[in-house]
Amino acid sequence: MTFWDTFVVGEPIVLGSHRFVAEDIIRFAERYDPQVFHLDPEAAKTTLLGGLCASGWHTAAACMRLNVDYRYGRLKEWIAAGNPAPRIGPSPGFKNMRWLKPVYAGDTVTFTQTVVAKRVSGTRPGWGILSFTTLGVNQDGMDVFAFDGAVFQGTD
Repeated sequence: MTFWDTFVVGEPIVLGSHRFVAEDIIRFAERYDPQVFHLDPEAAKTTLLGGLCASGWHTAAACMRLNVDYRYGRLKEWIAAGNPAPRIGPSPGFKNMRWLKPVYAGDTVTFTQTVVAKRVSGTRPGWGILSFTTLGVNQDGMDVFAFDGAVFQGTD
């Protein structure tokens, strides 16, 4: 069995959870997305979003952090079990990123990834592409974030 073989189409993988606290929301927004509904709790109440909420890019960054932590943890376990280190590649991109509902201060979002397809690369020997969906669900069971992505993965 190769590391490639451990990725099962249709099997959801829980990447982890992130709690969005007001101070972090404001800090991220000050640096990267300075809009009133991300910066000022009182002013945010008067906006369409109705309260202080995380930037969509903050939500995406938290998801990416959990994704990397999960992937490298899985990789370390694979190697610790005596398996050879697999080749890990970059992502060729993503599509359909959606911020489905606001992520408010105090929300905890759990991110899950599901491989929806695997294919061996026709142009890069020894490499394959994993296609996946990623979903973020808040503590109330509401979908708040989603996107479709892909990543190169060694097949040998």
